[in-house]
Amino acid sequence: MTTRHMRRWSLVATLCALGVGGTARAHAGLPETSNVTLRRGHPEDYFLGATFGAVISRDSGKTFRWICPTAMGYGGWNPNAYLWREAGDILAATGSTLLRSPDGGCSWNTHPFFKDTWVSGLAAHPTDDRILYVVTSRHGKPNGVYRSLDGGETWAPSPLMRQGLVLNAVRVSPANPQRLYVSGKEESRLLLLRSDDAGETWTEVVHPLSELLLPYDLLVEMADPVSADVLWARVSSQGATYLLRSDDAGQTLNIVSTINDVFINMELSADGKKAWVGTLNHFFRGPSTGPLEMLSLPTGNACVLRDGQTLYGCGSTWLHDWALARSTDEGSTWQPLFGLYEIQGAHHCPRGTPVRELCPAQWPQLAEQLGAPLYPAGPVEEPPVDAGTPDAGSPEDAGTAEDAGTTPQPLPAPKGSGGCGAMGGNMVPVLLLLSTLTLPRRGRRRQN
Repeated sequence: MTTRHMRRWSLVATLCALGVGGTARAHAGLPETSNVTLRRGHPEDYFLGATFGAVISRDSGKTFRWICPTAMGYGGWNPNAYLWREAGDILAATGSTLLRSPDGGCSWNTHPFFKDTWVSGLAAHPTDDRILYVVTSRHGKPNGVYRSLDGGETWAPSPLMRQGLVLNAVRVSPANPQRLYVSGKEESRLLLLRSDDAGETWTEVVHPLSELLLPYDLLVEMADPVSADVLWARVSSQGATYLLRSDDAGQTLNIVSTINDVFINMELSADGKKAWVGTLNHFFRGPSTGPLEMLSLPTGNACVLRDGQTLYGCGSTWLHDWALARSTDEGSTWQPLFGLYEIQGAHHCPRGTPVRELCPAQWPQLAEQLGAPLYPAGPVEEPPVDAGTPDAGSPEDAGTAEDAGTTPQPLPAPKGSGGCGAMGGNMVPVLLLLSTLTLPRRGRRRQN
């Protein structure tokens, strides 16, 4: 660890000692990015989920701007992944609702079709993102798989729908889009379900995983890009995460790697032969049959996304100065795209949209934490004309006051944070120390 990092972490420890929260969680509970997606067909558009809302770029990563959580209206259910359709609308399964933005992140609403259940997983057809699937997980209600053929405007249940079933993930095979995989549980049984006809009929397999002690949370992670019969899943047991692989369409699962960390997500190479795994503290790479080796970077909040031959990875600004980077050598080296202190204020949106009305007033508080510019120079830009779709709604019908909020509220703490990010206690010394923590990183912006 460098002298600069030691100084930075001594300040973080001081923040926690001031009583800014209870038990310090990952990276002292400070703001972090948590997932990344690119808009389909528009690689210049980036969207990052974060513990403090979201961050968006519409110019190939030259500038990144903030979307506040009060404008998004997801409450305490922070999405672990987003889908940005080619048409321009953004969707996410929050674990509670199906969250949508019809206009590139300026207005947000929850889909009324799912008001009585919880949407726990979302997946899109690999080549036609008008075809979407979600799974539900509300206890005491019938759960199952739903399909949309119009980009998420309307939904219909599949034949897989019953009481007692709780589902957590759905994946569509890139090799054969008729093949769907779904994971979940029924009572204490861990289930993997497969459909060979886009959800019309289903085959169920119970996986006791008897080699593990009290396994729980079996979740399908990836479908192989080449073979529809190959898939990856993960399961938790005794504080560890086990990465599992099946070569027979889910009939059997074999342990590929044991990861003693909180699993974030995984990615596969185009031929399915190499795998990358991001965890709360580390980044792993290896053959998709295992074993995986830990790489030196990123060292915190290491989400991963592959686009062609390029990898994108989340990282912790507090540990190695960047929140998003890309790699063209399979993760051996990384080119930083931005650090949290380089966020240029709130997302530029039209007047009357929740992001325009709510987020600018909340930005100075977050900027103080990040060491970002309080009032970025330049006129407010209108969003690109293709930011949304005509049939996806308009800012006027994109949500209610209950969804988006009516008056600016104080910036909420990151979800589940009992550490420094909770920002409790005496705020004056906390903000002074945060500004000291972030000032050494201010300076000339990186040239891409």
